Amino acid sequence: MTDPNPPDTEAVSARYHGLDTWESTDVLQAMWEGQAAAIAALRPALPALARAGEAMAARLAANRHGRFVYAGAGTSARLGVQDGVELVPTFHWPPERLAYLVAGGAPALTRAIEGAEDDGEAAARAVADARIGADDVLVGLAASGSTRFTVRALSAGAAAGALTVAIANVPDAPLLEAAHHAIVLETGAEVIAGSTRMKAGTAQRAALTLLSSLVMVRLNRVHDNLMVDVEATNAKLVARAERLVRRLTGCDLAAARAALEASQGRVKAAVLVVDGADPEGAEQLLADTAGSLRRARTALSEI
Repeated sequence: MTDPNPPDTEAVSARYHGLDTWESTDVLQAMWEGQAAAIAALRPALPALARAGEAMAARLAANRHGRFVYAGAGTSARLGVQDGVELVPTFHWPPERLAYLVAGGAPALTRAIEGAEDDGEAAARAVADARIGADDVLVGLAASGSTRFTVRALSAGAAAGALTVAIANVPDAPLLEAAHHAIVLETGAEVIAGSTRMKAGTAQRAALTLLSSLVMVRLNRVHDNLMVDVEATNAKLVARAERLVRRLTGCDLAAARAALEASQGRVKAAVLVVDGADPEGAEQLLADTAGSLRRARTALSEI
């Protein structure tokens, strides 16, 4: 029997009837409009994203072992994993401070696992196995906001003391009710009905980028608008680190390279070395200021 009241993400829009008969440019125009609408859906959610990001940063700053945890099924799970893994090279976020609760486990990242998203008990076990607790923040994503795995993961995580954040594309959804912070991205019906990897997925991906980047800003992993905790793992990033040190200190390339070598490639420590600190002193200044380069430089200037 057809569901008489499907969620907005499953609705069939009359606007796109006959899509398969349209000219290719018209199909793409419709999809492009959907993508633009997906990004526009974030604007009303910015205050909620800000509140969630501030709370997440405070929780993670309070304990050096607190983790950034993502939970989801299907597309939402894959988007969470993509966001998380990018925090490591971009902001030098420790990989051991990341965790992923994926419906169906790791195999579900590359293929569909039958019935996995409906397995609430598996979600509860995943939370227990990962030892989610009061030091952690748990972000759950589901386009419909009713995916059993993700709802149960958030409720179990909250019961274990974690700070929970829900991102869904349908208002008043169970997932939103299960979280401490609810973020609604109202993207409505998809161009291809039910294909939530389209508008819903785009909005979720953008929301995650904003949310995790704000958390990293609040955790002092950005200085001005510069990526000062970047991991210099290839030639491009080594050159970027050198440019950052030169930009922030005004030193020449040779001095920047020497400071980075003395600081094991860490941009913030290298800046302090150029400013006059020894490498050990630079690291201590950063430890004393919770990684804030701005406060560390001020403290150094007062010594």
